[in-house]
Amino acid sequence: MTLLRRLKSRDQVALAELYDLLSPWVLGLVFRILQDAAEAEEVLSDVFVQVWDRIDQHDARRGPLVPWVLSIARNRALDALRRRRRWWRKAERWERARSAETGDQEPAPDPAEAAVPGWPVHQEVHRALAALPEEQRRVVLLAHFEGLTHSEIARRTGLPLGTVKTRLRMAHAKLAEALSDLKDWMA
Repeated sequence: MTLLRRLKSRDQVALAELYDLLSPWVLGLVFRILQDAAEAEEVLSDVFVQVWDRIDQHDARRGPLVPWVLSIARNRALDALRRRRRWWRKAERWERARSAETGDQEPAPDPAEAAVPGWPVHQEVHRALAALPEEQRRVVLLAHFEGLTHSEIARRTGLPLGTVKTRLRMAHAKLAEALSDLKDWMA
């Protein structure tokens, strides 16, 4: 049975084989477009999810599987590039509006940091985190920046699981309030 037939029959081993065969090509193409390794790896994952979800749409009479997968990769990468550019434009508009509203002039960030899309959002998030009480900030950092589960946080900190959950819930409420002006901006 061909790889394409196995994919269409929902054979997960076939998907793994396809990934092993094509992921270097897909990653190379996507990285060439995005020039960002982390973002390219995210798009790589998205490409194979889309291939799996839409394999029934591939028509072998219209062309082989490899160009079809590479065209999906190119389209996903271009979509990511457009999203990044839109996000950057929104960030610039938001920062100008915030500066005009408050009359503040933030110290100039490091040029390498300022070049990152969403830098103003990054600044606001860190301000909101800094405003949290230390015990809430610590569990948020462990959960969202180290990726620990509630149970892992409880073990690491020696706190009861319920306390960890309560602190996270309180911190999330405070962060949501402090960052409420970003909700519309992020949409």
